[in-house]
Amino acid sequence: MMTSKAKSDAAAANRRRYEELRAAGQGEALDDLPSPTALGSVPIAAPAIIHREVVPGGWYVTTRLRRGEMLRLVDTNGAATPTLVAWREADPSERINLADTVKVQWSAALRRGRIILSDMGRVMLSIVEDTSGAHDALIGGSVPASAAPGSNEPYRRNTRENLVAATGKLGLDRRDIPPAVSFFAPVSIDSAGRFHWERDKKRPGDFVDLRAEMDLLVAVSNCPHPLQHIADEQWPAFEMIRHSGRTYAPKDPCRTATPEAVRAFEFTDRLAK
Repeated sequence: MMTSKAKSDAAAANRRRYEELRAAGQGEALDDLPSPTALGSVPIAAPAIIHREVVPGGWYVTTRLRRGEMLRLVDTNGAATPTLVAWREADPSERINLADTVKVQWSAALRRGRIILSDMGRVMLSIVEDTSGAHDALIGGSVPASAAPGSNEPYRRNTRENLVAATGKLGLDRRDIPPAVSFFAPVSIDSAGRFHWERDKKRPGDFVDLRAEMDLLVAVSNCPHPLQHIADEQWPAFEMIRHSGRTYAPKDPCRTATPEAVRAFEFTDRLAK
């Protein structure tokens, strides 16, 4: 049995190791991440477009992505906050896991060069282009209570109910819905741990390219973020473009930014063998 001093020494050693790993993950990894994509850059050639549609405010969309394909989400007028969940098509019990995504990368700040992990430690999506750098992996989408707070408010569509409907179309049900990631959602946290919405960080035309690292089922809801206050008649549309993607250099920053990312990709690549 360990003595109290031995337990204390072991805890201190584990804490030091944790701090060393965190410093490496938050320091060196950030230095290796690419700069934000320039607004209006990286056009998609017409032959590369597989499917394109405008998703109205309050609605949702489902799609399938093949490994290597990309999904571009475009905040057309600077007010949309599409919320996304995904599952591995061959086994939908494997789904995105934002807790592991944040933990493994030592950061809740999703941006170009980051990855989104599954609950099996594999890479589901890579953020290969991103003009915004303001995406929320902590709060999730709206629910009935947050979409229409107060007993006198009218009913409003919300992300939770949209995703319930979307999963039905994909042959899944509400028990398969994981926590969702919201794009173009500039959420900050103050020193007291309170969340804040930073409206001035949203811009018309911001886009993000998500590369599928395995065959995926995807659902995207277009409702305002829980911290975002928009009148019903002003709920904006966003554009979604599924395209064949482009080839990146061998030193793909999504694959090489951290040792954790390298291991996650090695594990993921086994699916293709």
